[in-house]
Amino acid sequence: MTNERKGTSMKKKILAAAATAAAALALVTGWITPASAASSTWRTLQAGAEPESNPLKGFIPFTDGYQSSYSRFPHTMEWSYFPVNAVMTGSNTFNWTTVDNAVNQAAGRGHQTAMRFYLDYPAKASGIPKFLIDGGLKTHSYTDYGNTASVIPDYNDTNLLAAMDRFIAALGARYDGKAQIGFVQVGLIGFWGEWHTYPYDGTTQPQNYMPTAANQQRVLNDFVAAFRSTQLEVRNPDPVNASLPIGYHDDSFALETKPIAAGWHFMNKVNDNGVQNKWQTRSVGGELRPELQSCIFSSGGCPVIEQDGDNDFPGSVQQTHVSWLMNQYAFQTGYSTADRVTALAGAKSMGYSFRATRAYLPTSAATGSSITVGATVQNIGIAPFYYPWPAHVALLDSSGTLRSNTTVGWKVSDVASGASKDFTGTLSLSGVAQGSYRVLLQVPNAMGNGAPLRFANADQDTAKSGWLTLGSLTVS
Repeated sequence: MTNERKGTSMKKKILAAAATAAAALALVTGWITPASAASSTWRTLQAGAEPESNPLKGFIPFTDGYQSSYSRFPHTMEWSYFPVNAVMTGSNTFNWTTVDNAVNQAAGRGHQTAMRFYLDYPAKASGIPKFLIDGGLKTHSYTDYGNTASVIPDYNDTNLLAAMDRFIAALGARYDGKAQIGFVQVGLIGFWGEWHTYPYDGTTQPQNYMPTAANQQRVLNDFVAAFRSTQLEVRNPDPVNASLPIGYHDDSFALETKPIAAGWHFMNKVNDNGVQNKWQTRSVGGELRPELQSCIFSSGGCPVIEQDGDNDFPGSVQQTHVSWLMNQYAFQTGYSTADRVTALAGAKSMGYSFRATRAYLPTSAATGSSITVGATVQNIGIAPFYYPWPAHVALLDSSGTLRSNTTVGWKVSDVASGASKDFTGTLSLSGVAQGSYRVLLQVPNAMGNGAPLRFANADQDTAKSGWLTLGSLTVS
């Protein structure tokens, strides 16, 4: 062998030894993961239809008077109204039994609660705490909306405002961030807690019974201070709330939603106050206008209920980016077979919709090692998911038992509407026996017995209910 050939051979040996040492060092230091040695690759996942229901979106019924027959329409959340005097028993004393019972009943059915408190609900008994009435709170009687029972409080009363400060702080201390609560609406003020006293607005009628802008700001600031985690919603966009971290609820959805020349519909106010993009971080909910609930999904549509009325459910969904709506008709009466198909499509069109387009995993790995798994998640819905629920990855063995169920920390709340994101994480095979497994993905509900988030994929629920299959893995 010539000296030149000997030199070349020696260089190859040196380079090979260096590569081996570098690879070993990389495994130890974390430059690459053990999964690289298992040859992880990306594979395409098959698309599927949006699931019939998903957490914190779609149509929801009232908790009050809930019936087992409500299962006729898929849902994961329930709605509750509460009078303030059901909770606030004194100047600084509270009894949460009524609220806790309603929230716990809904949670027992696997449903989160959306809720609002009121002081004045037309045609129902007043929600004003007795100690305020006894203390001389001024009130106004009225007969609008069929009312004979409730009264309008003086929302600028010093004692009432101080009581609301304390009530809101106590409400947040009890329920903010609780998994059983989906959304809290900023009520308290106006008819139904909807932040209006129409026709007593100073224009239609000479009396204006709304609080001053400064006192509205005070109540809103109380809610923002009390609720750091749970999503808040208030009825109408206006200059007082436009810059605050509060979403909106349209309680006349699909009737008074889309912009009109007169300029008072919900989307007029959204546009006029420059909050067109607020839905990207703050939720939008509301109620499908009750007069439309029975007919909006029928082939004949709804009659004209009022001048400039929308009667346009799909258009209202697209413009508002709404995630959920009260629709009691869907549950209490129920739709015909044909109308239910359209109503279900309408429910699924709201809010987020996640689809995993790719999975990253090896086809084989050694027992006791760790592998890198991943998924590309796309949000094909019209809104984000607003809560940072972490994803889990697990192995499913041949007997249907989950192994290595691991929180990987992926948060689909990071995937904006119309965007996609690659997620990767490490799954330990320590203690995993040799054999064939399916690799599964799930975003569990933060409320333990609540429905998990499901993906719009063909392999959702095929191997195990509530889980998306990413692929197969042989452990040897």
